[in-house]
Formats: sequence, C-alpha cells, structure tokens
Amino acid sequence: MPTIIIDTPATEVAARRSVAIRLTRWFAQRGVAPAHVVLRFTQTPPGTVFSGGLPVEALPVEEGPFRHAAVTCCLGPERDDDFRTDLATEIAAALGPVSFLYIEFRPTHPSHVFVQRAGQLTRADRASSREKVR
Repeated sequence: MPTIIIDTPATEVAARRSVAIRLTRWFAQRGVAPAHVVLRFTQTPPGTVFSGGLPVEALPVEEGPFRHAAVTCCLGPERDDDFRTDLATEIAAALGPVSFLYIEFRPTHPSHVFVQRAGQLTRADRASSREKVR
C-alpha cells in the first residue's frame, strides 16, 4: 500500500487532485490497485522549511502550482532502486517546477500498516483477502 505524503504550502484543490490522479495512474500501470495508493497533502507554514540556513521562500520562485515540497514515500521493502528512481522522477514531473524539492523513501513492510474503510480495520498485507484485524 504505497503512501505518499506531500508537505507543501497551501495549493488549490485542483492542483493537488491532478498530482493524486497522475501518481495513482503511475502506480496502476505498475500493477498496484488504485484503491491501495494513498496520497496525503499537508500544508507547510511559511518559515518552517530551511535549506542551507535560509528559508526556502528566499529561493527564486519557479512557475508552477507548488512553491516547494517535501515528499515522504512509504513503499514496500521489495521496491528496488530503479522503481524508487522512476517514482522520484514521476513525483517531480507531477509537481512541476518547484524552488525546492526533497523526496525521501521509507521502506515500510505492509504488515506494519493498517487501513480502516467502511468500519473495517485491515492490515495492508491482508487487504486483498479482506481479513479483519482481531
């Protein structure tokens, strides 16, 4: 169950949705069920991200919907370097030009992830079988 958390200044819902659809389709083309792709956007207040001791807001502004972004990708540990490189490239393309982009990968075993939908809590490694958590 790939999960991508994108920390960025406030942006329009349409821009966030465009990124979510594009990344979900990217995963679907690689055999991941769209319902298993989770994207979460969080708002980063001004003056809370620094690079080289300076707030990233001091960097030249790029022409795009996202001024800067820090992205955390939680993926299964079986994903190799090529997959992560391709995903990082796709994330950068989906966000468009940004002044600062940081992408971090965190291998996360599916047995360490729980998802609740429609009142049913399920471990991610059991999601396809719909086995409930006891």
